[in-house]
Amino acid sequence: MEAQITRRPYTIGLDLGGTNAVFGIVDAQGNILEHTSIKTQQYSTAEDFVNAGVEALMPIVDKVGGINKIEGMGIGAPNSNFYDGTIAYAPNISWAHECVVPFAKMFSDKLSVPVAITNDANAAALGEMTYGVAKGMKNFIMITLGTGVGAGIVINGQMVYGSDGMAGELGHVIMRRENGRTCGCGRKGCLEAYCSATGVARTAREFLETSPEPSLLRDMNPEEITSLDVSKAAAKGDALSLRVYEFTGKMLGEACADFMTFCSPEAFVFFGGLTKAGDLLMKPLIKGYEENVLGIFRGKAKFLVSSLDGAGAAVLGASAIAKNIEH
Repeated sequence: MEAQITRRPYTIGLDLGGTNAVFGIVDAQGNILEHTSIKTQQYSTAEDFVNAGVEALMPIVDKVGGINKIEGMGIGAPNSNFYDGTIAYAPNISWAHECVVPFAKMFSDKLSVPVAITNDANAAALGEMTYGVAKGMKNFIMITLGTGVGAGIVINGQMVYGSDGMAGELGHVIMRRENGRTCGCGRKGCLEAYCSATGVARTAREFLETSPEPSLLRDMNPEEITSLDVSKAAAKGDALSLRVYEFTGKMLGEACADFMTFCSPEAFVFFGGLTKAGDLLMKPLIKGYEENVLGIFRGKAKFLVSSLDGAGAAVLGASAIAKNIEH
């Protein structure tokens, strides 16, 4: 008779964003019991980041009974490879911008628990499929709108990883072939360069330069304008800021119309700070989609905003990966 494997009660999820890295300890029911965070870009090397992450993590691990209570750790990170545990040439992470980092192994060596990694948007999709608005769906695309634009693609109930673990980089679909903005990845005209939070701020600066119209944003240092500033101004009826969201939403809708032809998802689920703009973004997005989608797909897709707060979807999704690590 086979000996029954005793599972430890908790897993660790890490949502590694371009700005913040959020760690959470998750129980078997999907409750985030403890969480902490550090700044992603504050460190010059991956080693420094991992050391700081472990230092921040251990106090909350101790709160749940120590490392012996941890089954494993899952990480959601940009440009990560599910198959070999690395982060490679990540445009928005300074210490992984020009190299391949054996990120999962680095944390595993420090914590002495198994560690797995996947794309941050894939992790968010897994969290949403397990606990959020995509629960029960077998075909959907999760689009994360933060420092960059990421995507997690679920087809027939399975996450799409591709041959090398890098599938789903929809943020780097080219939207402007002529005079496109330079993206962090080095190419020009990527969706991410326009429809991320940083892209919204860039659009606002461009509009301020090219239009003489009055705007609440003119009272600010242009280089300090954020997408949140644009959202607040738009909510107050600022015409220029409203045009920024019209432009952003329309382009995102056009991109979704193209994505629809690829895998006919039941829904597009949007996650990240930019979704807080609500209808300012979603109305022009849906309009842009309906005006550009192939006729056979018109009116079929749902457009949903994540029901999981903050980094919740990505942390929960990352932690779910840890439950499936081979021991």
